[in-house]
Amino acid sequence: MKKIVECVPNFSEGRDIGKISQITDAAKSVKGIKLIDFHSDPDHNRSVLTLIGSPHAIKESAYNLTEKAAELIDMEKHSGVHPCIGAVDVIPLVPVKGISMEEVVELSMSLGDRIAYDFKIPVYLYGEAALRPDRKNLANVRRGGYLKLKQEINSPERHPDYGEAKLHPKAGAVAIGVRDFLIAFNVNLETKDLSIAHEIAKSIREKHGGLPGVRAIGVPLKSRGIVQVSMNITEHKKTSLFEVMKFIKERVNELEVKIRNGEIIGLVPRDAVFPKMKEYLMLDDFSERKILNTYL
Repeated sequence: MKKIVECVPNFSEGRDIGKISQITDAAKSVKGIKLIDFHSDPDHNRSVLTLIGSPHAIKESAYNLTEKAAELIDMEKHSGVHPCIGAVDVIPLVPVKGISMEEVVELSMSLGDRIAYDFKIPVYLYGEAALRPDRKNLANVRRGGYLKLKQEINSPERHPDYGEAKLHPKAGAVAIGVRDFLIAFNVNLETKDLSIAHEIAKSIREKHGGLPGVRAIGVPLKSRGIVQVSMNITEHKKTSLFEVMKFIKERVNELEVKIRNGEIIGLVPRDAVFPKMKEYLMLDDFSERKILNTYL
């Protein structure tokens, strides 16, 4: 059976179309790679690619993307509402077909070692690839963002898994992880009041007694004059997109605000899809092209 891996690199540029194109082209330049989704946001100042291919093709694509991003992005000048630690912030790897989680962990380690050695970018492993229990959760790796990591990288608890304990002068650090499918889902609210987004994010996230497998933050979208609840659903079989939206609809009614729309960043597996999903999640667009299985 052919081995297929999904890679969802997030890089810290969502405003300069020229730079975004160059980084994306570097990722696509590898034979056998398919770019199946792209999302860019100027407020987050972040772009997210969804790539699928063989383990070798994915490794080369992620390597090329990191090289180009390190060349073009200067974290000392970066600004954006999304937490990040580097020019390429995260490189999640997901076993999709014909390959085990353990094999993808080996792939992540090989990629991390190569990036640290060739580019002098410190690498942290998270998720199933984590070498330390406290790094299974990406939030712990990214705690405090780029500036905090810059101050603390010399402390033993924040030493990277690969590379020296110092940030690359422009590219910062990168987190490489192995995980199951994750659904990135945002809900945009018709208000400028950031405290409302914070309140909803706190109430829905698992950490504070909300829904299982849901991580959430509230962020301002200044270019649109609204706020957003930005979420990662790590266990969609435990907590569905329907349940997430139902929870948020109930909270916005209590807080007397309206939802502008919902956004799915990247793709979803077919078993996460439900009837009339586009309407219920208030998506501007949804079709087969947003379902990962379409490309397998």
